[in-house]
Amino acid sequence: MSTSSATRFLLFLFLLSPFLARVPRALAQPGPQASHPSRRERRKGANADDLKREIKVGGTTRSYLLYVPRAQTRNHPAPLLLVFHGGGGHDYNMPRFTGFDRLADSRRFIVAYPESVNTHWNDTRALSRADDVAFVRALIADLERSYPVDPARVYATGISNGGFFSQRLACDLSPQIAAVASVAATMPETLVPVCHPSNPVSILFVQGTNDPLVHIEGGNVARTHGRNISLADATQFWIDHNQTVKKPDSSDLPSHDSNGTSVHRDIYSGGKQDTEVVVYTIRGGGHTWPGGPQYFPAILVGKTNHDINATEVIWDFFSHHARQECSLNPTVCDAMEHPAM
Repeated sequence: MSTSSATRFLLFLFLLSPFLARVPRALAQPGPQASHPSRRERRKGANADDLKREIKVGGTTRSYLLYVPRAQTRNHPAPLLLVFHGGGGHDYNMPRFTGFDRLADSRRFIVAYPESVNTHWNDTRALSRADDVAFVRALIADLERSYPVDPARVYATGISNGGFFSQRLACDLSPQIAAVASVAATMPETLVPVCHPSNPVSILFVQGTNDPLVHIEGGNVARTHGRNISLADATQFWIDHNQTVKKPDSSDLPSHDSNGTSVHRDIYSGGKQDTEVVVYTIRGGGHTWPGGPQYFPAILVGKTNHDINATEVIWDFFSHHARQECSLNPTVCDAMEHPAM
């Protein structure tokens, strides 16, 4: 293995979470463990207003960070955004890295940052054997019992392993998830043959052409972490499932970034239940979060584009998509999410 390849492999195993590089080491330590599922505690490294919650899933204690906007009231249903960390990362890395808490205050949505088992999500690539889909289902139910969550507006996003897992949620929880956004991730090869969503799901991809870990043309993910399909194939999968238009509305966005990166956008609209598939291709971009920090040197992870802010782009996309059957008939949501036993 070459020195460059070895460096990237170790980076994936131990440092892939983009978030640790910008968080002081002292803040990256796990916070105190709650002794009861209903107990809430602050988590070190997260923002001051992020609270930790724990739930039991199949006999295992799972946890997540929660941010509820200060102005949120129980009389006004709010969207719920699930934000998944990358491989090797933790829940407490994500609030500061993405800035979703700040946006939640102005746009009035609730944010949950789930924590994986052993720092990896089970996106079907055999990185984890945890039943993470059951965890997410239980997490949504937990929040619906405690907060005014709008069941028609539940969304999932993540970077890298978190982005791959968000794709799995679009496959396995399409009756609950209205839209998904994946950054620096396409779809795992192992997910495609088992992905049979029962509902249409709006999909957003943000992918760099020079990502050294998740290749835009598909292939091995960091050499030993399974394989991903190409961005084109992942896009086509959701075009076919949602039955959108075949020819996109394409545009090159204004470019002011001095590092030579730029953004091309393709919008495939007109899908079932008003779904869309939207692709932001970051020309020259790496394994990064556009608008975020250059958390490692570009020689290791590639360049970060600042012509767009992925956090804002993702929420703008989500805000235009709700589960249509829930919006028209809330009792349908109740029946789907709380089936008779």
